[in-house]
Amino acid sequence: MPFPDQPLGVAVEINAGGTWADITGDVRLRDRIIINRGRADEASRVGPSRCAFTLINRDGRYSPRNPLSDLYQRIGRNTPIRVSVPAAETYLRLPGDLGARIATPDAAPLDITGDLDVRLDVTLATWQAGTHAVDLMGKYGAAGARSWRLTLDSYGGIYLQWSEDGTTTNYAEWFQGLPVPADGRLAVRATLDVDNGAGGNVVTFYTAPTMAGPWAVLAAIPQPFTTKVFNSAAPLEIGDCTGTTSSVFAPPVGKVHAAEVRSGINGPVVANPIFRPQAPGASSFTDGAGRLWTVAGTAEITDRDYRFTGDVSAWPSRWDVSGRAVEVPIEAAGILRRLGQGASPLDSTLRRRIPTGAPLAYWSMEDEQAATSAASALPGGTPLAVAGFQFASDDTLPGSKALPTVGTGAYVSALVPKGSATGAGWRIEMLYNLPAAPTTVDLMLQIQTSDTPYVYVGAGAGAARIRCFNAAGADIGSNEVPAPAFAGGWRRLQIKGRQNGGNVEVTMQWVVIGGTESGAVMTSYPGTVGKVLNIAGDWKTFAGMKVGHLAVFDATDTSVYDDADTGFIWDDATARIDRLCAEEGIPVVFPAGTGPTTPVGPQRTSAVLDLLGEAADADLGILYEHRATPALAFRRRVSLYNQRPALALDYAARHEVAPPLEPVDDDQAVRNDITLTRPGGSSARAVLDTGPLSVLPPPNGVGRYNTSESVAVRSDDQLSDLAAWRLHLGTWDEARYPTVHVNLAAAPHLIGQALAVDIGDRITIANPPPWLPPDPIDVIVQGYTESLGLLDWDLLYTCTPAGPWTVAVTEADRVDTDGSRLKTAATASAVTLSVETTAGRPWTTSAAEPPWDIRIGGEVMTVTKVTGATSPQTFTVVRAVNGITKAHAASADVRLAHPAVFAL
Repeated sequence: MPFPDQPLGVAVEINAGGTWADITGDVRLRDRIIINRGRADEASRVGPSRCAFTLINRDGRYSPRNPLSDLYQRIGRNTPIRVSVPAAETYLRLPGDLGARIATPDAAPLDITGDLDVRLDVTLATWQAGTHAVDLMGKYGAAGARSWRLTLDSYGGIYLQWSEDGTTTNYAEWFQGLPVPADGRLAVRATLDVDNGAGGNVVTFYTAPTMAGPWAVLAAIPQPFTTKVFNSAAPLEIGDCTGTTSSVFAPPVGKVHAAEVRSGINGPVVANPIFRPQAPGASSFTDGAGRLWTVAGTAEITDRDYRFTGDVSAWPSRWDVSGRAVEVPIEAAGILRRLGQGASPLDSTLRRRIPTGAPLAYWSMEDEQAATSAASALPGGTPLAVAGFQFASDDTLPGSKALPTVGTGAYVSALVPKGSATGAGWRIEMLYNLPAAPTTVDLMLQIQTSDTPYVYVGAGAGAARIRCFNAAGADIGSNEVPAPAFAGGWRRLQIKGRQNGGNVEVTMQWVVIGGTESGAVMTSYPGTVGKVLNIAGDWKTFAGMKVGHLAVFDATDTSVYDDADTGFIWDDATARIDRLCAEEGIPVVFPAGTGPTTPVGPQRTSAVLDLLGEAADADLGILYEHRATPALAFRRRVSLYNQRPALALDYAARHEVAPPLEPVDDDQAVRNDITLTRPGGSSARAVLDTGPLSVLPPPNGVGRYNTSESVAVRSDDQLSDLAAWRLHLGTWDEARYPTVHVNLAAAPHLIGQALAVDIGDRITIANPPPWLPPDPIDVIVQGYTESLGLLDWDLLYTCTPAGPWTVAVTEADRVDTDGSRLKTAATASAVTLSVETTAGRPWTTSAAEPPWDIRIGGEVMTVTKVTGATSPQTFTVVRAVNGITKAHAASADVRLAHPAVFAL
């Protein structure tokens, strides 16, 4: 690490034509590099990160259209850029790209068929994705070449999977999450005992701070069969494993410090890549066990810690009148700037999802009110001829834009392109909302297929019917069943034809959207299944029906309607963000914490950043930019609770806290009257009506500070708790410390901690100056400005109080009293106090309770004993716990010094 009299070692690189080039020598470091990340407070969304610096351009190297520049046609709009400083140690960097890995070829020592012991020491940006598992390491090729792999599941747990025959697999899994610290570094280990001597096998999972241990057992999972591991020729890989699919498994993002594979539990080491001693930039090395490791894809062995990753959108050249001071002032921005440029609303979830199932024909029917036909939702497709449609009249289907209502005399008709000649069968799906079925069974759809029959499906009078006719008009297969759930709300109609021996089997099924009710009718006729040629519907008896998203598939099964019809209403915030980013090709990571997030409502037709932002807002998490990769990051609300400090400062220590450190006691963040509304739903209100920050007029309160917000949650019953939590945040009675300043050039011993601090992390400052309250200063980082120069390195953190995020997690945590005060005055030396309860239950008198701290008039005391079961009670206390001792008057308020609240 640099010291005050040594160069900082900052580096600036641009990706010029696909290759990273170091341009630090052309950066005017005396002007400093300025990086801004994050937000100003908890109530706002994070904007794009910014990085500003000046390039010297006397030779025109950074003029993009200068043909004499070596960067000609290699730089321009949105050229990738990254800024780094020396890291604490060399590591393997995995940026989250497909193919980013390090691997060693198969070798005899790696062909373990018995007991297995695998270990990995990593710092990951994602320990739990929303819908994806995360690759770690494995010897796991394609089917036929599978041995084993160690993987994180989408729940934040870990599993070991192995094969006995190279294809079929066994696994053991720990679902309940891992004890990942705030900095994201954890060593994980899995052992497989193939024969425990009792007719079974046991997989045991462990964790440790680093590879050096100590290892703590997370779980031992026995299974009632003996097993073995297949001896495959697959390489041993760390990172994006070749035997996994990108639709299910995400490549890891982060740092690999070391790995180890042992033949047998605690047996001989057969592979142990350790990255700290490797040469930065090396493409291969041999580990201590003799294995040759080779870096692949965008993985790299590096000793750099990346402080900013983004794009340069403009290269403005400037010069003075002499022509000697030629420069390019650069302002790069993170991925949020690019994603927000010209962003149009996304299509509905059904319109986006159905084409992924490769339909032969698809009509969404989301046309505007004046439409006279339903446009094809496929490029080059034929419109659906319609009559009697009132388009854009119903918007009650969560997964769709407004759909038409069928009027009297309505019909639909369309030709269907020919499908493949595989003979696999066909499928038609459609969404409909029929308020009430006709009084007689009537036609819904007529389907003509290439094997000559006409298929008629219909419903009414509490029944559903299929009738099949040959070319001569003879009935060759019919059936009718009761259909009590056919009408009454949004349904999905599914009709399919498939070969079953010498017969064609035709099925009509209807499924309640968002429910569990369904029904079906089936018939068959002799012959060979053909292809759908055209479809038609005469809907004169179905007036009032809403309809949409009619599609024809050259297959008997499709899942593309699943969940899309409800607007993915079963998503929580993490799953919504993960899925949207996957659909839009936006890299995303999920740092700091595991566990469920807030259930969100139907996905609306908004711009993608708005949809991502409303999911993050619903959870009260933070959506921001990952600084080491061009990716978004979502920090869950649960990760903000009860954090360990990422940076522990001491005001009394030399240079640890630089000026300014200025508390502000103002009303900027006060919100004491909060109303939350769910789009399309109800509302809830939370008001603080007593206390110093209540809606009461001064001096009994501060007056009314109201706000009304829309939150995209799944159900109305979530609103009350969410409003109460926002009220808790908006009425936290504590001074703000808007800025905490750390000068790393003056305090280089803090560099290791400071490098790890990111948005949402906690900072504490012990021993504040005597003119401030004596309690440690405790804040959450909402953003920061970083200033880097040749010998300068400053971090100015934008902060909010951390106190509201201290929550009860065990029975030992205490919530505050509803109301207590001193019955009689107490002198400065009194060690017994008479305390009366004015609201709620008296204080506990159990001798088994551990001591706890109370606060009276700014003095913190430790309660060691409580006598008396009714109010007033006698407290035995230790005085001056926070260095303050003074006399207290009767009726002085008695509160817990460090009360916990119930988490949202």
